[in-house]
Amino acid sequence: MQNEQSGGQVLIKALESLGAKRVFCVPGESYLPALQALSDSTIETIVCRQEGGAAMMAEATGKLSGAPGIAFVTRGPGATNALSGIHVAQQDSTPVLLFIGQIATEWKYRDAFQEVDYQQLLGGMCKWVTEIDHVSRIEELVSRAWHTACAGRPGPVAVVLPENTLYGTTDQIPLPLAYCKPEAYPHPVHIEKVKQLLSTAARPLAILGGSGWTESAVLQFQEFALNLSLPVATSFRRQTLIDNTHPCYVGDVGLGLNPALKQRILEADVLLLLGGRFSEVPSQDYALLDIPLPKQKLIHVHPGAEELGKVNLPMLAINCSPESFCASIVPETPQFNKCDPELVESGHRVYLEWSSLEHTVDEADLMKQIVEYLQSMLDIPNTIVTTGAGNYSMWIQRFWKFQKFNTQVAPTSGSMGYGFPAAVATKLQHPEKTVIALAGDGCFQMTHQEFATAAQLGLAFTTLIIDNGMYGTIKMHQVQQYPDSNCGTELKNPDFALWAQSYDAFGARVESFDDFKIAFSEAQNYNGPSILHIIVNPNAITPVKAI
Repeated sequence: MQNEQSGGQVLIKALESLGAKRVFCVPGESYLPALQALSDSTIETIVCRQEGGAAMMAEATGKLSGAPGIAFVTRGPGATNALSGIHVAQQDSTPVLLFIGQIATEWKYRDAFQEVDYQQLLGGMCKWVTEIDHVSRIEELVSRAWHTACAGRPGPVAVVLPENTLYGTTDQIPLPLAYCKPEAYPHPVHIEKVKQLLSTAARPLAILGGSGWTESAVLQFQEFALNLSLPVATSFRRQTLIDNTHPCYVGDVGLGLNPALKQRILEADVLLLLGGRFSEVPSQDYALLDIPLPKQKLIHVHPGAEELGKVNLPMLAINCSPESFCASIVPETPQFNKCDPELVESGHRVYLEWSSLEHTVDEADLMKQIVEYLQSMLDIPNTIVTTGAGNYSMWIQRFWKFQKFNTQVAPTSGSMGYGFPAAVATKLQHPEKTVIALAGDGCFQMTHQEFATAAQLGLAFTTLIIDNGMYGTIKMHQVQQYPDSNCGTELKNPDFALWAQSYDAFGARVESFDDFKIAFSEAQNYNGPSILHIIVNPNAITPVKAI
């Protein structure tokens, strides 16, 4: 037939129509018709080295763009490898579409080669798991998957693609699919109630978190906070939801919480939780708010209705996105008084003191100098920093002063290995920005094979590998509980600089601050990926604690 298309072609045209710009994949024979269709598509195809890295790149893309990040993986081990990135998307509330090749439908339930029941495997982690059993339903179910990933609390969706569906043919004319973004706005009565509660409170505090934010929403809330003299904190690894130099900013509610900020939360009489969920890390093991009824008057604004009242019962629950809430709350109405200005002045002053590098231990002097140097040399609003998980990330979480929305890309799930693939995705999404990836020696080696991806693409960004020869976070806890044990925490590492050079990329070993200044200058001028292998004192188990 003249207009006959394969299921793979229908799938890729549906993604084009919905607005897909880029996909990350590890190729597999189970989805070859889709891969072939991508070769003729406007969608950019990024070939990765391992499915976990591909899924993390998709997650970082979703985090930065607000649209679903997309990964294609093959059946069985390809799908199971991708789980680490899908877990990040679930905990970070990031829209992601995971397309999985699958055995032919006629072979199901025979324990065929690489057969997996994806509903059982992914059902607890994804918002929806679907299998497209006929080519005629591809457009319908792909459109639904896209909308489901973005709706309410965003998250991952898995779409399973049997071989017979992808190889199947149809002569149907492609539909002009388009993403229709649903947006609920808060009732004006609720907005007035929020303003009244905050302006009449003795000790109000706003905590910003979650996904679904935009740059305009961030600027609108900054204006609202300034007009009201409202102290503002950010949730774990959501520090770019307010300019950290803004006079109302009082710090982040995450690991290593400032004791003064913890006390401020405990003593707050009105607490506005906007966009976030106050999960284990920001709630400090669910200890800051009584469960189920907090002492604080809690105003909870969240796009997912199922999250409102799930753990803490709010006095006022508003089911909408941060974007629509912030658009509704400004301009400030004149009848409301400002909060006590001393609250923001003291809060910001305490934050600046807490985030001073003077708190670092002598054993961490090299990293102290490096972080101080980077913040003085880089254009901070146009620099995006990515990290994975580990004690090294405290250098960013506590001491880096973010000034612009979406310049921090880090996993609230605490996934090691995230920072490097996130940097690959970030540089692809924002080629005009300076991108710096930080990784520990253990963290980097979780996904280090994606350096080959960066080298093949010629992506110009710099990775700082902070090498203390151990799994530092685990060692910190080990020292506390089993002081004489080294079991399982020591690492023997390669020369990462030489390793980078083996890919014809830039690599340099850093053992002093002078080494760093020279190497960083060369890395910034290099037209490709670079690694600075920084050898640090292992006794500096955190920036502020030595063992």
